[in-house]
Amino acid sequence: MRARGSLGVTCCVLLQAAAVALFLRGFFPAPVRSLNRPAEIPVEPNAGGISNWTSLPPPLFRRVVIVLIDALREDFVFGPKGKEFMPYMTHIVGKGTSHSFVAKATAPTVTMPRIKALTTGSIPGFIDVIMNLNSPALLEDNLIWQAKTAGKRIIFYGDDTWVRLFPKHFVEYDGTTSFFVSDFTEVDNNVTRHLNNVLKREDWDILIVHYLGLDHIGHLTGPNSPLIGPKLSEMDHILKKIHTSLLSKESDNVLPSLLVLCGDHGMTEAGGHGGSSDDEVHTPLVFVSSVFDKKEGYDKPLELVQQTDLAPTLAVSLGLPISRNSLGKLILPVVEGRTMREQLRFLHLNGFQLSRLLKENMPAYEKDIGFQQFKTAEKSHGNWLKLYLDGNTSEVLTNLGKKVLKQYLDALKMLSSSLSKQVAQYDLYSMMVGTAIIVEILFLLLLSIPKGLGSSAELEVPLSSPLFSLLFYLMCLLLSAIHVIVCTSTENSCYFCTLSWLIAIGVMILISGLFCVILSLLGKMCANSKSLKKQGPLASGSDWSELDVLLLVGTVGHVLTLGSSSFVEEEHQTWYFLINTLCLALSQQICRKYFLVKNSDVELSPSGSKGYEDANESFSSKDSDIYSMPESDSKINKLNTSGLFKHYEKWITMASPWVILICCRLLRSLNQTGVQWAHRPDFGHWLTSSEQKAALSLLSAVSLGMIFVLVQRRCSLVSKIALALGLLGIYCYRSAIGNVVFPWQQDSQGISKGIIEARFVYIFVLGILFTGTKDLLKSQVFTMDSNTKSRGLWEVYSGLVLLTALLFRPHNLPVLVFCLIIQTIMMTFIWNLLKYDAAQITIMHYWFGQAFFYFQGNSNNIATVDISAGFVGLDDYIEIPAILLTTVATYAGPLLWAIHLICYLSSETIRSSSAKGHGCFCYALLRSIPITVYIILVTSLRYHLFIWSVFSPKLLYEGIQAFVTAAICVFFTAMDKN
Repeated sequence: MRARGSLGVTCCVLLQAAAVALFLRGFFPAPVRSLNRPAEIPVEPNAGGISNWTSLPPPLFRRVVIVLIDALREDFVFGPKGKEFMPYMTHIVGKGTSHSFVAKATAPTVTMPRIKALTTGSIPGFIDVIMNLNSPALLEDNLIWQAKTAGKRIIFYGDDTWVRLFPKHFVEYDGTTSFFVSDFTEVDNNVTRHLNNVLKREDWDILIVHYLGLDHIGHLTGPNSPLIGPKLSEMDHILKKIHTSLLSKESDNVLPSLLVLCGDHGMTEAGGHGGSSDDEVHTPLVFVSSVFDKKEGYDKPLELVQQTDLAPTLAVSLGLPISRNSLGKLILPVVEGRTMREQLRFLHLNGFQLSRLLKENMPAYEKDIGFQQFKTAEKSHGNWLKLYLDGNTSEVLTNLGKKVLKQYLDALKMLSSSLSKQVAQYDLYSMMVGTAIIVEILFLLLLSIPKGLGSSAELEVPLSSPLFSLLFYLMCLLLSAIHVIVCTSTENSCYFCTLSWLIAIGVMILISGLFCVILSLLGKMCANSKSLKKQGPLASGSDWSELDVLLLVGTVGHVLTLGSSSFVEEEHQTWYFLINTLCLALSQQICRKYFLVKNSDVELSPSGSKGYEDANESFSSKDSDIYSMPESDSKINKLNTSGLFKHYEKWITMASPWVILICCRLLRSLNQTGVQWAHRPDFGHWLTSSEQKAALSLLSAVSLGMIFVLVQRRCSLVSKIALALGLLGIYCYRSAIGNVVFPWQQDSQGISKGIIEARFVYIFVLGILFTGTKDLLKSQVFTMDSNTKSRGLWEVYSGLVLLTALLFRPHNLPVLVFCLIIQTIMMTFIWNLLKYDAAQITIMHYWFGQAFFYFQGNSNNIATVDISAGFVGLDDYIEIPAILLTTVATYAGPLLWAIHLICYLSSETIRSSSAKGHGCFCYALLRSIPITVYIILVTSLRYHLFIWSVFSPKLLYEGIQAFVTAAICVFFTAMDKN
C-alpha cells in the first residue's frame, strides 16, 4: 500500500501520539498504598507486665485551625518580607508560644498533589500535575476522613480543590475556584467574610481556610511585585484575628486550641511553581498554641521537616489514627510537653504504622535498616514501660526514656526514607507496549526516507505480503500469550490490562503488522542495494552540502544530549548554539554565491542579473520540489530588476544572517531560563518591575504596531481591519488588568479583570480564522485557485499571531515581533535566493521553532508554564478552553513556525505539489526521533536521582508536544491536495 502525500505520515504520527499517551500512563507511578483493611491500633510494647493503655491516646487540642496560604514561600514569613509585612507572626515566631519549621514539599509543587500530601502524609504521583486541573475525589485514607468518622465537625473555606477531593466531608463550606489567576482580591474576601461569624460559634472542631490571592499575584507579576506586601499584611491581620479569638475562648478546664500556618508550595522568582527549586519546595510551617513554652529569642536555626510530617502530627494532636498510607514522621516538638510515656506512645504508633506499610510494599522488609531499628526501639520501649509500671522513678528511667525516644526517631527517619524510595512502582507492561509502537513507527519513517523525500512523496507500506505471512500470525499469537500471562499473574494492576480485549487484540495486531512491514522494507532495501552493486560502481560525487551535514549533525547531536540531566536543564543553550551556527553557515553560503564564482558570472550588466541566475543552477539542480520558473513569475527576480534594490541586493542579503544573529542575541537577554542562570535578573524582570511601567507600555505599543505592519501585507482588507482592531484591543486588555498604561491614564485608576476587552479580541481572532478557513475551503473545493489558498493560509496564520499576542505577557511581545522579522528575512533574502529544498527549509523551521520555545522564557521545568494565559477572557474556570489556551501560549514558538512552514510550502507558484508532503514527512521524522530516544532513555534512567526533578518534567513537555505535532500534521494533510 502506498499513501500519497502526507496522509500516511499523519496516520503514523497519530498512532505515535496514542502510544506516547499509553507510555505516560505507565511511566508515572502510583504512590505507595496500604491494603484496604481497618486501621489496627497496637498496644504498648511490654516486656513482662500488661499495659493498661490499649486504645488511642486522647486528643491534645480541643480545636484546630489550619490556615493554608497558597504559594507561601519560606522567606515570606521568616525572611525580610515577613519582618516588614507580617509583624504579628514575626513576633509569635520569635518570642511567642509557637514551634516553627521549614516544611519541604516534593515535586510536583502544584496545589492538588500538595493537599494530598498534607492530608494523607503520602507522596502523590507526578502525574497529579495533570490531574490538578480536574481533581477527583480522594478515596484513600486521610486525615479529613478520619476526623469525620470520629464525629468531628469540619468547616472549610477557600480553594474548591478541597471540596472536590473531600465531597460531603464538611458540615459547612464555601469553595472558590483556584484557576482564575487574575483575581487576587475577591478570591480571598470570599474566605475572610465567613471568619467573624464562625470564630464566634462553638459548633465546630476543625476549621480550614485556604487563601489563593498570594499565588495569583505570583502568577501575574512575580514575588517581587508591589502587590505582595499588602497581601502579606492582609494575611497577617487575619492570623492575628484567628489567634486572638482562639485565646479568648480558652480556659483552665478545657483543652487548648492549635493554630497551624502552612503553605502548599512556594514560587520561583518568575512567580510560577511546579518544579523542585528551593524557592518552590521550602514553605513555612508554624504551630501556635498556649500550651507551648514561650520563646526568649529567634536565633535558633529553623529545623527542616517534610511536608508529609504534618498529617501524622495533626492525627496525634486530634486523637485520630494515623492515615494508613502516611510516610510522615511525628514532629516531636509539638508533643514534647506531654509525659514521657505519652511521647513514646505517639512514636510507637507512628513507627507501627510505617513498619506495616513497609511490610505491605517491600518483600524483604525484615532486612530494612529502619525496620530493624524499630524493632530494637520497640524492645527498649517495653523495658522502659516495665520499669515505669513497677513504679521506678529513678534517673535510670529518665535516661532510658530519652534513649528510647532517640531510637524511635532514628527508626522513623529510616522507615520514611525507605518508603519514599518505593514510590517509583512503574507499570512496565504499559510502558513496553507504548515503547514498541513508538519505536516501530520511527523505524517505518526512517526506512521510508527515500520514498518520503522522493519526487512523489509517498509512504510505502507493503501490507499484502506481511499480513499473509507465517511470522505475522506467530507474532500475534506470541503477544497475545504474553498479554494473558501478564494480566492474569501480575499483582499490581497494569493499565493496559484494564482495557477491553478488543482494544488489546487490535494493539497486538498493530505491533505485529508494523514489525513485519519493517522486515519487508529492510528486505527490499537489501535487494535494491545488491542490484545496484551488480549494475556497477556509483558515482564518487556526493550530493551532500555543508548545510546538509550541519542540519544532520545538529539534529542528531541534540538527540544525544537528552541523556544528560545538565543538558536537559539547559536545553535552550543547545538550540541557541544550533541556530547561531546555522546563521553562520547561511552567511558562508551567501558569500560563496556572490564571490566564489567565475569572474564572468560576477559581472552584472546594468539591466539584469544573469550571472547570478547561472550561479543559482548549482543550488537548484538537486531540488525536486522547486519549479524552474521564468523570471517574470518570480517575485524575488522582480525585486532584482528594480532600480534601487538591484544595486544593494548583494549587501542586504549578506547582512541578513547577521541581523538574525543580533535578533537572537537580544532575545536571549529578554528571558533567563534553564537552571544555572534562571536566578539572574534579565531584561524581562526589569520591564515587569513597577518602576518601568511606562517603558513597558511604550514597548508593548511599538511591538503591537510592528506586528500589524509585518502581518497585514498578505491579508484581505477585512482581515487587516480586524487585525488592527484586535491589536488595539490587546493593549486595552493589558491596560485594564494593570500591566500597561495609556498616556492619559491616572495611577489611581482601578484594575479590572479585562474580560470584556479580551473577549473583544477573541471576536476578531475568530473572524480572521473564519475568513481564512472560508478561503481555504473555497480554494480546495471550488476554484482550485492558488492565490486564494495562499491568502487563506496566511489569514489562519494571522489569526494565530493575534491570539498569541493576546496570550503573551507584555514583556514577551518582542519575542513575537522578532519571530515575524526573522521569518520575513529568511523568506525574502535567504530561502528563495539560495533555493533550498523542502526538507532543508523544514529543518530550519523546526530549529527556530524550538529556539523560540525557550526565547519565550519556557524551560523543561513545569514552573515556567504560564497558566494565567489559560484564563484570559474567562470569568470562571472552564476546563477545555483553559487547557487549549495554555497549550497555545506555551508552544506558541513551535506552532507559529510550523504554520509558517505550511504557508511557505503551499505557495504553488514556486513549489511543486510534493513540497508539502516532503515538509510533513520531514517534520514528523524530526519529532519522532527525539521522543523515541528520550522515552528509551527515561525508561533506562527511571531510578536515576533526578528522574522526578529533571527527566519527568521534560517527558511531560515531549508528550504534549507529540500531540501538538499530530495536530500540525493533520493540518498539513488538509492542505495537501494529493
